Amino acid sequence: MSPRRPVVPSGPTVEFKVHFRPGAKGRRRLRPGEVTGVPPGEPGHVPRISRLLALAIHFEALVHRGEVRDHADLARLGGVTRARISQIMDLLNLAPDIQEEILFLPRTTRGRDSLTERQLRPVAAAPEWREQRGMWRNLKGGFQGWRRSALV
Repeated sequence: MSPRRPVVPSGPTVEFKVHFRPGAKGRRRLRPGEVTGVPPGEPGHVPRISRLLALAIHFEALVHRGEVRDHADLARLGGVTRARISQIMDLLNLAPDIQEEILFLPRTTRGRDSLTERQLRPVAAAPEWREQRGMWRNLKGGFQGWRRSALV
């Protein structure tokens, strides 16, 4: 018996790029084209509190432009309770400089985020910005993992 010779196709060859995506039940699905999505960049992820504040700003703009009637509409569209929308929107009661610091918190590279929305609720509930700033300084001081330069 002689060894088999590889079959060489006759005619044109077609080449194209493919990639695999996760499918149902752990299967991988072949997809045409190159991988799309976030290009490799900074390690880690944007803290959840930063994303929630950005969402509150976006929601407020939607209400202001009349694209949604009110916060109850936002809750219905988002599939969450009106109370949760209120908690998110309360972040807009923070002093502008605190909001800016939150939006530009350093990325979380290991473990959980250092700051949660629940920890910020009392700060946002304070009626005066001066009081909020004092509470914010105390809250920041309690976390050793934060980069001081980014939060001062």
